[in-house]
Amino acid sequence: MFGGFLPKEGKFFDLFKGLSTHITEAAIEFRELLAHLDESEKRVRNIKDIEHKGDEITHSTMDLLHETFITPLDREDIHKLVSTLDDVLDFIDAAAQRIFLYEIKHMPHEGRELAEICVQSAQKVQAAVGALDNLKNPNAIKKICVEINRLENEADHILRAAVAKLFREENDIKQLIKLKEIYEILETVTDLCEDVANIIEGIVLEYA
Repeated sequence: MFGGFLPKEGKFFDLFKGLSTHITEAAIEFRELLAHLDESEKRVRNIKDIEHKGDEITHSTMDLLHETFITPLDREDIHKLVSTLDDVLDFIDAAAQRIFLYEIKHMPHEGRELAEICVQSAQKVQAAVGALDNLKNPNAIKKICVEINRLENEADHILRAAVAKLFREENDIKQLIKLKEIYEILETVTDLCEDVANIIEGIVLEYA
């Protein structure tokens, strides 16, 4: 699809892929964090390290965008895609930081469910981003985006049920506030993954 562009333009796609890979790594590490809360300091630090690597890729992409005369995608699309991918990683890190700072010792099932959906969403984002440099099968990319949207809807449903359960059953007000915030951050991760999917769908419509 993009063979007619200057060879170095392919570096953009490598950067997109690198950033999406870090998102999946961070989401998986967060899921492991909830499974091993006794190791929270180490695992939160691991996620922060991944987030820093993602920041480096984001900065490299923006630098390349400024330096490149002909880009493989619309400049605004590149900027939106990279910025939103970076936001996904930032919110995973934010959720991890809350786990450590709030000294969470037990995570209810609903929180673990949201973490699992974040992993699935991250993996789908990685798959969609990975297919961007070859748009010979746009329908396959669209199917991935539809699945990301479905996962966001599922996370939204779990969030509503989880918050209702907190207000119904959690007697410790401080714990209720802490968990509600973490749940909402995790649901925002899936919202941002949906935003990535929407950006990718727009790119597919424009270039496929």
